[in-house]
Amino acid sequence: MFDIQEELKKLPGSPGVYIMRDEAGGVLYVGKAVNLHNRVRSYFRKNVGRGPAIDKMISLIDHFEYIITDSELEALVLENNLIKEYSPKYNTLLKDDKTYPYIKVTLGEDYPRILFSRTMKKDKSKYFGPYSSAGAVKDTIELLNKIYMLRTCNRVLPRDIGIGRPCLNHHIGQCTAPCMGSVSKEEYAEQVAGAMEFLNGNYRPILKDLEERMKSAAEALEFEDAAKLRDLHESVKSVAQKQKITDNDGDDKDVIAMCRDGEEVVVQVFFVRDGKLIGREHYYMTHVSEEKPEEILQEFVKQFYAGTPFLPRELMLQYEIEDAELIEKWLSERRGARVYIRVPKAGTKEKLVELAAHNAEIILTQDREKLKREEGRTIGAVKEIASLLKMDGIERMEAFDISNTNGFENVASMVVFEKGKPKKSDYRKFRIKTVAGPDDYACMKEALTRRFTHGIEENEELSKKSIDPGYGSFSRFPDLLLMDGGKGQVNIALEVLGSLGLDIAVCGMVKDDHHRTRGIYFNGEELPIDVHSEGFKLVTRIQDEAHRFAIEYHKSLRGKTQIKSILDDIPGIGPARRKALMRNFQSLSEIAQASAEDIAAIPEFTPASAEAVVNYFRERKQGTNNS
Repeated sequence: MFDIQEELKKLPGSPGVYIMRDEAGGVLYVGKAVNLHNRVRSYFRKNVGRGPAIDKMISLIDHFEYIITDSELEALVLENNLIKEYSPKYNTLLKDDKTYPYIKVTLGEDYPRILFSRTMKKDKSKYFGPYSSAGAVKDTIELLNKIYMLRTCNRVLPRDIGIGRPCLNHHIGQCTAPCMGSVSKEEYAEQVAGAMEFLNGNYRPILKDLEERMKSAAEALEFEDAAKLRDLHESVKSVAQKQKITDNDGDDKDVIAMCRDGEEVVVQVFFVRDGKLIGREHYYMTHVSEEKPEEILQEFVKQFYAGTPFLPRELMLQYEIEDAELIEKWLSERRGARVYIRVPKAGTKEKLVELAAHNAEIILTQDREKLKREEGRTIGAVKEIASLLKMDGIERMEAFDISNTNGFENVASMVVFEKGKPKKSDYRKFRIKTVAGPDDYACMKEALTRRFTHGIEENEELSKKSIDPGYGSFSRFPDLLLMDGGKGQVNIALEVLGSLGLDIAVCGMVKDDHHRTRGIYFNGEELPIDVHSEGFKLVTRIQDEAHRFAIEYHKSLRGKTQIKSILDDIPGIGPARRKALMRNFQSLSEIAQASAEDIAAIPEFTPASAEAVVNYFRERKQGTNNS
């Protein structure tokens, strides 16, 4: 038994990381401390004005653990890693699933290439970026390959020089063919150097060279070549104009500012490379109800730069952050060179921070409208369904579907929607064990029985451990059960729930003659539903998702041959004859009732193999009757 007061006395006065956990072992919060003894004890003092969110978290703490480090810097690194791993409920979190595109020049090769990359590795290559647009990166790479006629192949050079023929790019004048020895290593290196000048933002030599080549081609009456050079010239000018000069010092820096409206926070980052703004990106922060702006910004910096491969020389922030010196030291160690954190107070740098903040505000305003529309599709749609069914409220809905192939290999799917959105972590799938033929009602009965029996058993186990329901995979029950069929499917569900002593609302979808949903069957009557309403659209999405999930599972089992057909047990029936049976009969029950003459009429069968099938099902039926 974990005694919090006793464990608090044992805390060391060392730097480290602490992890707060609930009864089920879930991580509530991860934090760092210069002095673990003082920091962790502060959570359990009374009347310190922490705010309702922290008070709620503390009420949920069942036990804590801690990891001692040699320094506060080590604690900072460890804290970031643990936050990223656990995504604790009460930590301010960076919502980020983006990876950034880079341009990679493979300088480790004798004949380097220019490639698109999503990662920045410690190798001999030179990386440019990160950029905010993958499309722009690909366009730039294509342009450079055309201008400098660099290779795009994967051949290992110089080992493969002279092997095979040059590729199409050489024939259309877009590659100097180092694979055929048509260009020396030194000449090719000059081409690569020119491309890297371009990537560093030095466009003038390229523009001047293209202008001279264009004029020479025109004077020589080579108008087609002149036109191509003119197009390249315009492309370079277009790329150059996209680069906005932001500073004259030519340094790499990130400009970071935020906008907040209640619980919503957007952080805007401008990426400045060699004094030029090359792109921007925005990020959302969650769990920010009681955090100050400078605290939110500090958490962003810690979490963002723990995961990004490129570290600029300078971070320009909107607010002063408490751990600036410590974070500077950490980032400098990661970069291998000094990193500065600054808050500009005047001049062009301050204007750039203001611009980033203004962009964050615009994004927040735009996304608020999008969130309102999304809320209408989700929470609003759920409210419509609850109103139609005259229910007080609906949070969790579950839907089931059956999939098989002509009665073979029955499977069932269970999908879960909470607050109108799919909760895929709670999806479940079932291989039907007791039904041999195409009996959807029987299959549904088995699936529902197994689902809710598991739930009851899990809740009993949780109750023994004094844990609230909801932590197990099946223990949370739905407010509403959606059946794909009408009255028949609903009655099956009500029968299962009644036998288990559960009181859960069940509704079914009533179809018209064209198999389109026309209404909801609930409490013994059909309720009309507006097919243009968000509620109807949500019901349709849930139906489609259950159907998709069932079919996907069924296909995966068939593809991996994980379901062993009953026909495999019949002597003399191999894959070809099994497929022939499934092709000529609608279901397993039809095969079981077929005569030897019917089966022998199939080309793949002999009279003896047909008789083996009939005898197998006859003996199987006798065995079932005897039992």
